[in-house]
Amino acid sequence: MIIKENINEYTVEELVSIKDEASKAANMAAVKHIEEHGEYAYCGFAWVDICGVKGSTKLGRKMKEAGFVKNYSGDYSIWNPSGSYTQCMTTKEKGAEAAAEVFRKAGFTSYSGSRAD
Repeated sequence: MIIKENINEYTVEELVSIKDEASKAANMAAVKHIEEHGEYAYCGFAWVDICGVKGSTKLGRKMKEAGFVKNYSGDYSIWNPSGSYTQCMTTKEKGAEAAAEVFRKAGFTSYSGSRAD
């Protein structure tokens, strides 16, 4: 993954690559969690938020072009970044945490979130 000192310098292609890497990391974390613990927890959802990027900026427009979607609070969100079909909220949380870490390494302010169903 290419890491730039200034997140505004990322190209659309690099943003797509970062998003793909975050999804892969999330999937690996979710698979590992299922293998180690099974589906033991209650049902729920998890996501990753990328904060502090206005949609009207060059970076915001590039993120939209790269497939990122704004949520109701104005952050860019990816629901279930692991793509896991489990209902286990803990597994989905592990995936969202792994994805958020990839975005943080790339210089973004990013957090994972979750809620029970």
